[in-house]
Amino acid sequence: MKKASLLAASSVAMGIGLLAVPGVAAAAGTSYQAQLNPINGSGASGSFMLTVDGSTATVTEHVSGLAASFNGKPYPHVQHIHIGAKGQCPDMSADTSKDGVISTTEGAPAYGAIGATLSTSGDTSPAAATTLTVAPSGASFDYQRSFQLDTKTLDSVKTGTAVVVVHGLDPSKLPQAAQSEPSDLVPSLPLAATSPALCGTITASQMSSMPNGAAATGGGSTAGLQHEGLIAGGAALVAAGAMAGVALMRRRTSGER
Repeated sequence: MKKASLLAASSVAMGIGLLAVPGVAAAAGTSYQAQLNPINGSGASGSFMLTVDGSTATVTEHVSGLAASFNGKPYPHVQHIHIGAKGQCPDMSADTSKDGVISTTEGAPAYGAIGATLSTSGDTSPAAATTLTVAPSGASFDYQRSFQLDTKTLDSVKTGTAVVVVHGLDPSKLPQAAQSEPSDLVPSLPLAATSPALCGTITASQMSSMPNGAAATGGGSTAGLQHEGLIAGGAALVAAGAMAGVALMRRRTSGER
C-alpha cells in the first residue's frame, strides 16, 4: 500500500508541476513573422507577427515612416496578405511601364493575388482590398486583429509563399512621370495611393510575441527566450521531484524489509 501511495503521490506531483509550467500544455497555434522592408523608396519599416490556430489568424503589426497625410487627413494604408505566386517582394525590374514606380499589378508576379485584407474592422476578404475607410492610417500605426483565413491563404502561409504588402506612397516623392498617373486598381485615385510601400515574406517563427525593437538594430524582447527557459527549468524541477520520490520509495521499501 505504501508503494502504491508513493507512486500515486509522485504522479500527482509531476502532473501539478507540468500544469504549473507555462507552455507545457498544448501550444496555442503556430507563429509566423515578416520583416517589412521599404519598396518604391518609401523609407518606411515594420514588423509583422502572425499566429495561426486552426483557421483563425491573429495579426500583430507595427509600422512607421509611411506617408502621413492624404488630402489633409491621415493617409489610409490598405494592406493585404498576398498569396499564390513566388512568395517574394519585387525589385525595380518589375517596373515594366518604366515610370519609376512598381505598381500593385506590376508586383503581382512576385507576391501574387490578395488572399486577405488586413482591415481594421468588417470584411477581411479580397473584396475589401481598396476600402480606404477600414484601412489603418497615418505615418505610424500598431495593428492587431483576429480573423478567419480561407484555405488558399492558409496553405500559402504554411508553404512560405504568403507576402504582406502595405500600400500608399507620398505622391510628392514619386518620379515626375508617375505623379499624375491614376491608380492601376482604382482609377479615381492617384497611382501613389495604391502602390506598395512596404513588403515582407511571411516565414515560420520561433517567437510567440512581437519583438519590442527593430530587428535591424538588434533590439527586441527576450520574452520568447525567457518562456523557453521557464519550460526547461520547470521540466528539470519536475524531473528532480520524480527522482526524489523514487529515492524515498526505495528507502521506505528497504525499511519495510
